[in-house]
Order: sequence, then structure tokens, then C-alpha cells
Amino acid sequence: MFGVLDASVFEARFRQWINALAGVVEGVVAIDGKTLRGSGNKGSNALLHMVTAYAVQSGLCLAQEGTCGKGHELTGVKSLLDILILKGCIVTMDALGCQTELAERIVARGGDYLLQVKDNQKNLAEAIREFFEQGGKAGFGKLTVGRIEDIEKDHGRIWTRRYTWINDVSWMDKSMCQAWKKLGGVGMIESVRQIGDEISVEHRYAIGSSGVQTVEMFAKASRSHWGIENGLHWTLDVVFREDQCRTRSGHSARNFSTLRKFVLATLRKEEGSKMGLRRRRTHADRNQDYRESLIDTAFSASSSKESMITT
Repeated sequence: MFGVLDASVFEARFRQWINALAGVVEGVVAIDGKTLRGSGNKGSNALLHMVTAYAVQSGLCLAQEGTCGKGHELTGVKSLLDILILKGCIVTMDALGCQTELAERIVARGGDYLLQVKDNQKNLAEAIREFFEQGGKAGFGKLTVGRIEDIEKDHGRIWTRRYTWINDVSWMDKSMCQAWKKLGGVGMIESVRQIGDEISVEHRYAIGSSGVQTVEMFAKASRSHWGIENGLHWTLDVVFREDQCRTRSGHSARNFSTLRKFVLATLRKEEGSKMGLRRRRTHADRNQDYRESLIDTAFSASSSKESMITT
């Protein structure tokens, strides 16, 4: 059945349900892709790549688009941005999503953006890198500079992250600045990792729209972006063993991807449970009363809220 079920229609029904379940979405919406390793033959270039919009605060997948391989991820991102209403949200993407067209679409849907900058936008990356290098040596003049730092210690390892955000792009080349819709600021993250006497330093850069107003917002959104990796991709692999799923006839791989997100949202809707997601899933499989209570809770909640996320 899942092989012949129209995947686009099934995903549309999922969006309708998740819209009502989530209600008004605020905060960070992280967009990223994940390849389903079991969806094709070994060495195949036709592996299914799912691009997902993930509401970090609620832990819910808002929408997804399937593409044939990672090389078509941008097509999936564009499709997602055409159906999401992003008012009050900051959309985060890795460097692949750092495209002027995507920034414009995010703003058109009412959102703000925070995009990682790497050498796929070579001129922009060089300009920002040089700006921070010169500013670090000679200062930033009259520009207002926001800085915060956080330190994380774990099993003998120390991570120090220093966030710098400058809510001013007047220094930037005019044509470069105008290419990015509502560009409002640039940021740098200096990550220092110490293991014993070994120290490594990495610098990452980002651009943000005018709604990213403070270094605190920049830092929070940057940290939140990893929520899609830890809260969604990792969970799908560990709790649902997604990469071990070999179902791939017809539309089955894409439809089962949607089904797993139905189940994940249903499990996360249970509030106050002391059980982890894996244990909840196992308990639901073995206990009909518990399974029905989860479904009743999720679907009654969705029917009582107005759909406000996607069109």
C-alpha cells in the first residue's frame, strides 16, 4: 500500500495535521536534509534525500520534501519555503542554503534568516572574513559590537565558543549588501576545543536579516540550528532505525519517512512522561491502551487548534 500511495498527498495530509497540532510556531525553524541510506542499492546515486523544516522549540517536523540525492537539496528547500508561513520565526540553514533567492523567499513568507557563510559564496565569505580579521586587530571603529561566550566541559574536553555580532552592514560593498534581502548583520563564532594540551580553533561566519538584532539572538539561533541534527536526524536513526529500513519499492521510502514523523510527533505530544522516546515507542507497540491514548491525545489536540503554519 505504501508503495502506491501518492507521497505528495500523504505529506500534504501530514502538514494539515501538524499545523493544527503545533499551533503558532515561534523561534527557530531549522531547515536541513538527511539521506535515507536504505532507500537505494549500495553505491547508488538515487538515494532518497529528505529536506525537512523543523520547529526546534516544539521538536516538531513542520514539513518535508523528498529529492533524488543530496545534489537536489536546494530544490526541496525552495518547495518548503513556498508552503511555510514564517512570521515570527528565524530560519536557519547551513552554507548550502546561503543563497540570495532563498533569503528573499524567507522574507517574503514573513520570516527572518540566519545563514552560514562559506566559500560557496566566495566573495561574501572573503569580505566577512577580512572584516572580522581587520576588526580583531584594529577594532571596529564606531560600530556597535555584541560579544558573549559560553564554555562547555565534558569528559576532559573543553569547548569555548565566542559569539560576535555586528548589527550594521554599512561597511559592506553596496551591491553585495543589496543582493541579500533585508540584510541586517554579520556574525562570527570562534570555537576553541581543548583536549589536554591540544588546542584547535575554528572560525565560522554568518549573515542575518534585520530581525536578528542582538548577539544573544545570534547565539541562540546558531545553537538552536543543531536541534534538527540532535532532535530529529539522530532520533530517526537511533529510535526508529531509519537508515536500516530497506523499504524502497515505489513511493514506500518517502511515505515511511512521513509516517515516522507522524509517530515522532505523536510520542512527543505526551507531556509529563518520564519514559524516553525509545521506551515510549516500545510501550506503545506492546500496550494497546497506551497506544490509543497517545493517538487520542495527539489528534484531539490537533483538532482544537487553528492551522497557522503552512498554506
